[in-house]
Amino acid sequence: MKEKPFSSLPVFLVDDEESVLHATAAVLRSAGVTRIEMVSDSRELLPALEVQPASALLLDLSMPHVPGNKLLPDIVHLYPEVPVIVMTAAQDVETAVSSMKEGAFDYLVKPVEESRLVASVRHALEVHSLRRQMGVLKRYLLSDCLQNNEAFAGIVTNSRKMRALFQYLEAVAGTAEPVLISGETGAGKEMFAHALHKLSGLGGQFVQVNVAGLDDTLFSDTLFGHRKGAFTGADQSRAGLIAQAAGGTLFLDEIGDLSMASQVKLLRLLQEHMYFPLGSDVARPSDARVVCATNCNLAQMMRQNRFRSDLFFRLSVHQIEVPPLRQRKEDIPLLLQHFLDEAAALIRKPVPEPSN
Repeated sequence: MKEKPFSSLPVFLVDDEESVLHATAAVLRSAGVTRIEMVSDSRELLPALEVQPASALLLDLSMPHVPGNKLLPDIVHLYPEVPVIVMTAAQDVETAVSSMKEGAFDYLVKPVEESRLVASVRHALEVHSLRRQMGVLKRYLLSDCLQNNEAFAGIVTNSRKMRALFQYLEAVAGTAEPVLISGETGAGKEMFAHALHKLSGLGGQFVQVNVAGLDDTLFSDTLFGHRKGAFTGADQSRAGLIAQAAGGTLFLDEIGDLSMASQVKLLRLLQEHMYFPLGSDVARPSDARVVCATNCNLAQMMRQNRFRSDLFFRLSVHQIEVPPLRQRKEDIPLLLQHFLDEAAALIRKPVPEPSN
């Protein structure tokens, strides 16, 4: 099963037992964590963190020189965005729980089960990524300026609400997580999706599809493609939209109309970044950034058991709601002039003056 790429920052392993360090590192490397820093002398940890930032840290509590429970408060204070996983012997569980209260992210009891170790580190890296993103977002929102006005050139507005959405999109554009764009029909959701693709700097294409009306089979065939002979009429293999969007953005419009069966398949794609073309038992990787749009209230649909809660929470990591025009009336004169200019250019006539 292929997981999302890990952080480019290393995971620090801190333990005075060399055998434990190397065994832990081997397990993590086999799970895809390629950047690992090992520290066997606890006195060297804080100086090392000053030189090389960490994405997560596994800290043994029982070490000579400076015990882990003495280091923990300094790490939490100096590097609050770095999740610290403490490791302890079985008889020290109370100490581990105490460490959790002092800011540790998780604790593992030695000897650590490999699956438990990998799951804890994966979770820590996801949390670290979200904490960094929130820090970037906070800086963007406080700066009150846009770094890339050109990406929003197609959106005619003078609204403060819309500008706040622009800033939010700039802040999350570089992340790999899905983005959910909600709003009424005609609010401009597709334009925001295009802007996000431009901001992301992805080299692949922007590929879009309206999933409303697609049954489960057609949804699978459209996104995943099929092998020759997969069904009657499949005379040749065909790549799906996910393959077309490789290295780019896959925009799924009207996501609220997906059947429950299709929701399961989309959730699996988002979780595993793998998919199966129809008629194939060989999984293929996907690196397309998924952006979804809807005019439905997905939270309400979730409460009514019409939309999967796990899919909703996966999609809504980054969410924006485009306000309708009636909530930004200051844009009406701008839009009127914009449409007059477009119409005049189309029919090659002078631009008329709008009347009162």
